[in-house]
Amino acid sequence: MKLTPRKLNAFTMFKLPSAYLCGVRTKYIDANKCIVAVRHRWINQNPFNSMFWAVQGMAAEFSTGALVTAKIQESGRKISMLVTSNSSVFIKKATGRITFTCNEGHLIDEAIRKTIETGEGQTVLMTSVGVNEEGLEVSTFKFEWSIKVKS
Repeated sequence: MKLTPRKLNAFTMFKLPSAYLCGVRTKYIDANKCIVAVRHRWINQNPFNSMFWAVQGMAAEFSTGALVTAKIQESGRKISMLVTSNSSVFIKKATGRITFTCNEGHLIDEAIRKTIETGEGQTVLMTSVGVNEEGLEVSTFKFEWSIKVKS
């Protein structure tokens, strides 16, 4: 089953309701790129009238995790995935529509190949950059994903 933005948004609604209620929506996904957007609204704001950092984190993580999920499905193997660490940098106040893009789907291919060959866990560090409607960078998130073939 090929992952599409529609399928990912339905998944979010049923399995990640807090992200769905906050407005996290997948806009695009292919083999190397995933775009997830979220709009600053009352439900996802902080006391400083900008988007709460955790909402940005949900959107950023989803842009990386959707790529990992797609690559695992493509492999046809049972592989577990888990975020083992993350870091973030906030550059500008997040207001309006923030779009998070991860262009690193190619990094997952080698890690999946290695975990299938060796049976050992592999890690992949993926970056998602959030920009506002003017194209200015608002925040950058890095997620370290651990993947391992299930026994």
